[in-house]
Formats: sequence, C-alpha cells, structure tokens
Amino acid sequence: MNTVNLKEIQNFSKDSAYWWDIDGPFRPLHRLNPIRLGYIKSQICSHFDRDLNSLNTYEGLKILDIGCGGGLVCEPMARLGGIVSGIDADTNAIEVAKDHAKNSGLEIEYHATSSDELVKTGKKYDVVLALEIIEHVDNQDLFVKNVMDLCKPGGLIIFSTLNRNPKSFALGIMAAEYILGWVPKGTHDWKKFIKPSELSRMISHHGGNPQDLCGLAFNPIKNDFHLAPKDLDVNYFLSSVRS
Repeated sequence: MNTVNLKEIQNFSKDSAYWWDIDGPFRPLHRLNPIRLGYIKSQICSHFDRDLNSLNTYEGLKILDIGCGGGLVCEPMARLGGIVSGIDADTNAIEVAKDHAKNSGLEIEYHATSSDELVKTGKKYDVVLALEIIEHVDNQDLFVKNVMDLCKPGGLIIFSTLNRNPKSFALGIMAAEYILGWVPKGTHDWKKFIKPSELSRMISHHGGNPQDLCGLAFNPIKNDFHLAPKDLDVNYFLSSVRS
C-alpha cells in the first residue's frame, strides 16, 4: 500500500518548470503564500513559545514540508532559521527546488520521494507540513498516519486542504478551474476533498491531538486571500500536536 498517485504526479510534473513564475500555473499559491506562511508562523510560535517578530523564529527546529513542489514554503522558513527538508514525488519539482535554493544561497534538504518511503528511514521532525497535498494522494488515512509517524512526540503538524461540499465544488472546481482559470483543468478531484471532521478523526486515530481549525477565504473585491476562522466551506487549515 502506498499514497502516491502517478496520474496526479504527471499532472503537476508537466508544469514543474514554472514553480517560481508568479504569473504561471502556480500563481494562486504565490497569491496565498503570505497568508499561509503567516498562519504557520503563528501556530509554531504559539506551540514552541517563539518570538513572532524574531529574524530567527525557527532556529533549531527541524521542519518537513511534504509535497513541497518548487519550495515556495521551504525557502521562507529556511530564511528564518529552520532546519528545513522538503520532499515531493515529482522529481522535476525537486530539481527546480534545488536549483532555486542554491541560487538563493539557502541550505535546504530536498528529496524526490514520498512520505511512504521517508517513514521507513525513521526520521522525525519538530514540525511537519502537509499543505494542499492530501487531496492529491491515494489512501488518505495512510497518508495521515505517515504524517503523524514523521513527527516527534510533542511536535506540530499543519494540514491545509479543501472541504467537500457543494460550495467547494462550485468555487474550488468550477470557478477556479473552468471559469477563472486559476489552475489547470483537472487539477482537483472533488471526491478527494476532505471534511474537517473526517481529517480530525484520522489525526486523532493516528496519535494526533487537533488544536486549531481556521478557514482560508478569497475576497473577489480586494482580489486577495485572508484567514477566516469561521469560514471553513472551501479552504481550511488544521493544526495538531503529536501525542
């Protein structure tokens, strides 16, 4: 049993050269990146009692980003002192991430592998991130187990994904892919979207303790994303502590 869906990998791999193109196929991730980085930082600072305004907020923390793509999250976290590792089953994305980090003078450990394989090494991390990835894997329950197993006891896990309901179908599939063209058609399968209650149960079953649930919403008037603690209808974050 494994969690890698080859069709999903091939779908992303064809655009891997454009990970750092702010106007390319990954432009929605560039738009929301500051917001998700802010959420991640607030959760880490609260959990590990770190200074939110420090230039070395993540110093000494071993951080893993599963499904890291071209490194959009890894690089900012490395700049703030984190000991950062990124994994992705897309070999092309990992090569892009390595080249960009090298050109940026950043030391980040990247590997073209899956959570299934990394678990076998016995490595553990203080912080494990699974951002916009669980809706693209096979066997979501096994994926959650892998994420939990990769986190140290007392460590922090943060997921971000899409809810499954009529609104998320209308906005996450029809609007984003077919009307606005934010992401290529076929990027998402609505049936693989996961409700917060379902994800919370999986986390608890595999040794996690859900701590915070927060929505991520888009304002069409301001044309930007923002945190919306009570609006979980489409995108949301779920942070958890490893028991």
